[in-house]
Amino acid sequence: MAGSKRIRAKQVRSAIGFGEKQRATLHGLGFRRLHQVVELTDTPAVRGMLGKVSHLVVVLED
Repeated sequence: MAGSKRIRAKQVRSAIGFGEKQRATLHGLGFRRLHQVVELTDTPAVRGMLGKVSHLVVVLED
């Protein structure tokens, strides 16, 4: 998808103490460690995943 909008997100809190589904969501978004920044395609599915872990990540402005 050439020219598609991208989102940059950063993990700011650890997933320790949260449910397995939330850890799996972080893993699905591409996060492997704390303070990691990942670049994602802006789709409704990705937006929904970010919403489910919004207390653990922050979306960065470009």
